[in-house]
Amino acid sequence: MTRAAGRRRHDAARPLAGNLAAQLGALGALALATLLVARLDGPAGVGDLALLRLGPWVLAVVLSGGLPGAVSYFLADGRAGRSLPPTVLAIVLGSGALGAVVWAAGAPLLHAVLLRDLPIVVIAWAALKVVSRLLVITAKACAQGLLDPAGSNLVILLEELCFLPAYGAVRALGVRGGVAIVAALVLGDAVTASIGWWRVFRRGFWRGGRTVSLPLARRILAFGTRAQLGSLMTLVNLRLDFLLLGGLAGSAVLGTYAVASRYAELLRLPPLAVYWDYYPRFARAGAATSAAQARSLVPRLGLVTVAGAAPLAVTAPFVIPFVYGAAFHPAVLAAQLLMVGLVGEGFGGVVTAFLYGTGRPGLNSVATAIGLATTVALDLLLIPRYGLLGAAAASCAAYLATTLALLGCFRLVMRSAAAGAPVEAGRA
Repeated sequence: MTRAAGRRRHDAARPLAGNLAAQLGALGALALATLLVARLDGPAGVGDLALLRLGPWVLAVVLSGGLPGAVSYFLADGRAGRSLPPTVLAIVLGSGALGAVVWAAGAPLLHAVLLRDLPIVVIAWAALKVVSRLLVITAKACAQGLLDPAGSNLVILLEELCFLPAYGAVRALGVRGGVAIVAALVLGDAVTASIGWWRVFRRGFWRGGRTVSLPLARRILAFGTRAQLGSLMTLVNLRLDFLLLGGLAGSAVLGTYAVASRYAELLRLPPLAVYWDYYPRFARAGAATSAAQARSLVPRLGLVTVAGAAPLAVTAPFVIPFVYGAAFHPAVLAAQLLMVGLVGEGFGGVVTAFLYGTGRPGLNSVATAIGLATTVALDLLLIPRYGLLGAAAASCAAYLATTLALLGCFRLVMRSAAAGAPVEAGRA
């Protein structure tokens, strides 16, 4: 019995370890890409890279009705039937095409507000990134919902890694600056999406697929929209400071802050691994089992994140200037401030997976809204006066507020269950 229990713990830990390894590999590839762009194009190039990665992703998620956040639930839940595959692909193609048109039409505005150092035609060309990004993140979510952690981990790694050879190839052809960045981003996504969807189809995604179902599409979009509110607010919590810094201080300051954020967000890797692995598990396990597992995981993962913060904060003054150069030294204190706020991510990461997996994405959105309110108020107050450090301080406060709100929602659900109400109030 002892050996069997040990095997079960080992088997349960393997997907988490695999996801953590994939995230570390992806983060290493992103760090190398950032370093390469920093050395060739300076802080302004890093700022352009950050905005060109972020903007198309946001537009893809918004116009798809939060599809990537919903498809994992519907695949893992298993009750949607064989109309699910064609319905998902129809949403991907339709929203991707719409997103490309919207991005291209907004290129002049993007040039005037955020990407002032890039020609409008280059920004418009980045519309292809909206389509390629949606294909990548949906393939990743499908692998997650099909309980194929190796497949989802492969996409997580490749979506950052493929930029490097693509960027090298484009530069070798004599292309420079923003054109090279856009071309490498689109090419990297194209390779990643091809591999990801090939694996998803091999896992039987389309087996027995029927026609597109409009009622099912409405259900997916309804779930995705509730989940999307929280996802977008989380993204705003993480990246509103990027947009404000880019608009107020320019690409160079934004590039420095992007380095600080990437370093501090190492603390988010264990919570993200737990979310990625346990979200579909909770969707299949049922309310009572999920609640017991989440209650056990919350303190353990929280302590892991707290313990990881100290060594990262201590080594930041040495690592960041050494890797990126003296021009990025202001990123050190900003990274340390961000880590103060991120120490609670471990507690909140489990709660997010639990709320999504039990069909309550709306509660996650409520908790995230509290963090968003903190972000907006403090960013507008602090960034104009304190710039880089003001953005870091505002995000620090927003992260802590979000974590406290998530724990409050988790406690509310547990108290409802103890009082006899169903934990799985799946329409919240």
